[in-house]
Amino acid sequence: MSAALLGTLILGWGLLGTACSHYQIGTGSRLAFSTLYVAPVENRAMLPQAQAVLATEICDALQKDGRVTVVATPELADAVLRVSIVGYSRDVEAANPADTGLAREFALNLKASCTLTDRRTGKPYFTNRVLQVSKNAFTDSGQLQSEYQTLSLLAATLADKVAHTVFDVW
Repeated sequence: MSAALLGTLILGWGLLGTACSHYQIGTGSRLAFSTLYVAPVENRAMLPQAQAVLATEICDALQKDGRVTVVATPELADAVLRVSIVGYSRDVEAANPADTGLAREFALNLKASCTLTDRRTGKPYFTNRVLQVSKNAFTDSGQLQSEYQTLSLLAATLADKVAHTVFDVW
């Protein structure tokens, strides 16, 4: 390798290192709050036991980000997040080849409404923002078992959307 080529490579790596030295993970935007209370999830859909699963996933998603501290009571929080499950549906995606009257695959849809409020002033950051996610479930091992297993995946996906909504610039 020639000395000129080697010098150019070293200079290029040095410039690249300098350009990336101030890089940081995340958006870099400061939030208007540092502590957040997640109110118990309300269930206005016909989906038993979904509140606990979704609430756990939301808290996990918020804590993974690291920009806020999730607190146990609203009195300790700068902001309050309220989430309501407002819809759950299943749509047939594929029929069973042995009996076309039976579904083999469903698209499961979960919809929630979110409100984020500044607890100190009572003013909302956003109100009734609707989020929806969908996952496919195969009924080969039974429809109830399949839906139950898919619920945790739906909740995790919805929780990620809730966290992104909370952390986005409103």
